[in-house]
Amino acid sequence: MANFTTHIAVGTIVAGGLATLTLAADVVAPENLIAVTMAGVLGSVLPDIDLKESRPSKAMFAGLGIFFSFAVLFSAAMHYSVAELWILWLGTLAGVRYGLHAVFHRLAVHRGIWHSILAAVFSAVATAVVFKYMLGRHEGVAWLAAGFMFIGFIVHLALDEIYSVDVMDTRVKSSFGTAMKVYDSRYPYASIAMAAATAAAISIAPPTTTFVNGMASKDLWAGLNQRLLPTNGWFGVLNVPNRVADPGAAGRTQPDPVTTGSIPSAAPTPSK
Repeated sequence: MANFTTHIAVGTIVAGGLATLTLAADVVAPENLIAVTMAGVLGSVLPDIDLKESRPSKAMFAGLGIFFSFAVLFSAAMHYSVAELWILWLGTLAGVRYGLHAVFHRLAVHRGIWHSILAAVFSAVATAVVFKYMLGRHEGVAWLAAGFMFIGFIVHLALDEIYSVDVMDTRVKSSFGTAMKVYDSRYPYASIAMAAATAAAISIAPPTTTFVNGMASKDLWAGLNQRLLPTNGWFGVLNVPNRVADPGAAGRTQPDPVTTGSIPSAAPTPSK
């Protein structure tokens, strides 16, 4: 399989390429695009969370520990003393980082259910739920982050399959086919549990209407096509013709600067 450095490098390149297209199409505000891009990078290493000694696994549980410990701290801040809050904060941090980490790896098998398309779908939907309900982002932004997560996850699985083919020795390693699979037929209970978790996540996921309508917008794709190649020379220096002249281009205004994006930044505030 590919190592951590390869996964993070390729994942960053893919996420960066997607972010560039998203920014050029003015889909979301730049401040949202940072978090969305990071979801794609995270997805590119997430499948290795089931590898006990892997850096992504340790980093993931450390990050989860920090996230949940501060969530508990802020929610209980007005109910307990400082000493009690310290205990809750440290207890949650240690419980997730070490306790949940140990339990997870006692049950998980490397290249098991987490190396599957089903796990990619679950991770994507879970990302939309986190962005919408925990980070307070608009549902369109939430599903855009889910899309980045899914693509990053699939890139990881594809890389593992590619590295299972030894081109120099013209042979296929025994690990071929264990990464890119719909579900894990070797462990049916794990697959059933992942399917149930995916269904549960879908049941509470935000609506997809804004995201689907935004991605299907003709104006979005027309604007992206207009910005795909330079119209006034490369970097404003090399005046190299790159497209067929458009008779109506003379009176056409230049694309507006990216400011807010076509998808709102945050979830709508309920009217009183």
